[in-house]
Amino acid sequence: MKEYLLVALALLGVLILGGLSLVVPRLRRRPEPPLPETEVDTRAEEDLAGPPVEAVESEFSTGILVEPPVVEAPPLEVPEPTAGRLVRLRSRLSRSQNALGKGLLGLLSRDHLDEDTWEEIEDALITADVGVDSTREIVDRLRERTRVLGTRSATELRALLAAELVNALDPSLDRSLKTTPREGGPAVLLVVGVNGAGKTTTCGKIARVLIADGHSVTLGAADTFRAAAADQLQTWGGRVGAETIRGPEGADPASVAFDAVRRGIEAGTDTVLIDTAGRLQNKIGLMDELGKVKRVVEKHGPIDETLLILDATTGQNGLEQARVFTEVVNVTGVVLSKLDGTAKGGIVIAVQRKLGIPVKLVGLGEGADDLAPFDPAQFVDALLGTEPLARDA
Repeated sequence: MKEYLLVALALLGVLILGGLSLVVPRLRRRPEPPLPETEVDTRAEEDLAGPPVEAVESEFSTGILVEPPVVEAPPLEVPEPTAGRLVRLRSRLSRSQNALGKGLLGLLSRDHLDEDTWEEIEDALITADVGVDSTREIVDRLRERTRVLGTRSATELRALLAAELVNALDPSLDRSLKTTPREGGPAVLLVVGVNGAGKTTTCGKIARVLIADGHSVTLGAADTFRAAAADQLQTWGGRVGAETIRGPEGADPASVAFDAVRRGIEAGTDTVLIDTAGRLQNKIGLMDELGKVKRVVEKHGPIDETLLILDATTGQNGLEQARVFTEVVNVTGVVLSKLDGTAKGGIVIAVQRKLGIPVKLVGLGEGADDLAPFDPAQFVDALLGTEPLARDA
């Protein structure tokens, strides 16, 4: 009887195990609930990707989170005051005195001022780019004064020469820059010149001169033919906190100039300084374009100052440049660049005597503050130097 009972229990156990083997797999394959519409099913990706793997820490890592360094804007430069700047640059200006200064003083130091000596004085002045007409006038006046006054002292002769040179520079001309803002808008300065005169650099230096004198400045990069010119001008402006308005390369220069003045009005700037593309005075199309820039800018109001940048080393060729530019845009002042070194100081006299346009600023070096307001007496004094003549009474 017990044997039948054990067999029955064994059969029952087999039936129970067989039933469980059929039910458990079905439970495992039960479908998972659907995901909400806003979620993305990533479970399959997780199954394929396997467990996350931690990144291996670099042997140079400190384990400390380091924030990127903060790049600070460079501090604004403070330009040197313009008062007395020409005196401070005297030594650089005196480099160009060889022909005009020492040569003349050497001739005047001779014991006898005969006709040949006066002809040599004329030649020295002409060589120094003073110009033929101006030279004759200076020499005639100097001869007359030495004859009438009976001057023989070296110091007196130097004083007479200095007086004649200052007189030739016409100290009565107005050399101030018209940079005072007018009612309803800033003063507008248009900067023009030929290629290679150092125009964009000088324009940046003029901005420094204005800021040194307490003016706020907006720069207009209307030289759209060269992207480098706009970059260069923007660099100059950034150093002293002047905003630069520019357009894409090849844009209409008149449009950029117009936008610069408009921005100056909006910002309440004292002065807007517009740099134009360099152009040869004999290129009619380019000169007409410059005239267009002037007309478009004048829709905001009159241009207060048109400055012509002249390379002092070009000598008498600069006179023709000045004449043509004056006819097109009515130049009101000249800035002589590169007056140090090989330049001949007489060109200052020639420009003013021939054209009646005052020299207002002179560039005497490559430094940022080597641009100085022009003063005739200080200029002549630097040209002649302080050395006495070889003889004295």
